[in-house]
Amino acid sequence: MPPPESGDAGNPFQSLLGDLMNMLGTNAPDQWEMTRSFGANVATGGTPESNVEPVERIRLEELARVAELHVIEATGMPVSSDGRRLSYLPVGRGDWTLRALDAWKPVLSAMAPTATPPPGTQAAPDIDEPSGNDPLGGLGDLLGQWAVVIGPMFFGLQLGSVVGHLSHRALGQYALALPWAPSDELLIVTANVNSFADDWSIPADEALLWVCARELASHAVLSRPCVRARMDELLQALAVSAAATQQSLAQRLGGLGDPTGESGMNLESMQDLFGDPEALLGGLLTPEFKRSSDQLTSLAVVIDAYADHVADQVGRKLVGSHAQLAEAWYRRRIERGKGEEAAGALFGLDLEQAQVDRGRAFIAGVVERAGDEALARLWSSTGHLPTPSEVDAPGLWLERISLPELDGPDQPPEA
Repeated sequence: MPPPESGDAGNPFQSLLGDLMNMLGTNAPDQWEMTRSFGANVATGGTPESNVEPVERIRLEELARVAELHVIEATGMPVSSDGRRLSYLPVGRGDWTLRALDAWKPVLSAMAPTATPPPGTQAAPDIDEPSGNDPLGGLGDLLGQWAVVIGPMFFGLQLGSVVGHLSHRALGQYALALPWAPSDELLIVTANVNSFADDWSIPADEALLWVCARELASHAVLSRPCVRARMDELLQALAVSAAATQQSLAQRLGGLGDPTGESGMNLESMQDLFGDPEALLGGLLTPEFKRSSDQLTSLAVVIDAYADHVADQVGRKLVGSHAQLAEAWYRRRIERGKGEEAAGALFGLDLEQAQVDRGRAFIAGVVERAGDEALARLWSSTGHLPTPSEVDAPGLWLERISLPELDGPDQPPEA
């Protein structure tokens, strides 16, 4: 969209908006780099992040190798889908934020609105010749265009803020049970792990080993092709729905709710729109978004609960404080920080305690009925992934996967 001409010098506010839009049009910053920079700033508080000490790297490598052997034994799966040796990378919050944004970029980019003017408006209004329909002599047209142009930028800043805040809670790569881009590295936020250990008076090495076991179990599941493909499918469906909502909201901000359908700004409609949060957010939970969100949440809570189960098994063998660790981790999960809540909402994940308990009940129900061996079948094919209704009734899942295999390509189960 070509930027409008600068505003009339006799109207400072109008001139400011016109100059800002000219700047955006001619020297527009790279949206993604701006998102990354803002996210890193939120993660670090704007202060330089020191490098992880070499002794921390050695300590992580040693404990992670021990955890790796026991996770492979507990899951019966390799910790990486291609069988290659993993390296364990201690990172700070800023580095984690940048890597998380890049890992989730395909989905996040698909959610973003585009700078498209709302129907009935000019692509670039001429400030010297204001629209006859605009009671503010051109300023309304400009504000409408400004809202549309600035919308994608603010969306990017929101993304950076959400992931930056999440870095304060992330102990490792899988702060959310979402796939990352394939890699031979597994990230551990060692400073956060040490803080977690201090908060609960747990020996630091025991906390680090337990976190490594849990992250390795998550990685083993989420790197499996069948699981990753299903998660990517659900995330893309959710992103399409979210993008449509974001675009609709951007157009509403551009048109500012003029009930006549004419271009320009209706001040009364603008006041109503911003005075009622539900008017802005009510369209987010479309039927398509909710369906994808329910399916994604159901799968994510089972993956999280499975990782907890594996970490507990490893901890019973290797960690003297395993019971305290498991309890501390559960309390931490249900006492979510604002970064987790916002990130969950962004990806359509319900992180409430009821969902945490739902996933744990499913894993416990499977083990009670069929033993730990049955858990391995969860990740053996796309068709074996539990549906939302089966997560609430593990016996139904066990019955379904015991049926003879049907001929034909592997398909995800119906919700």
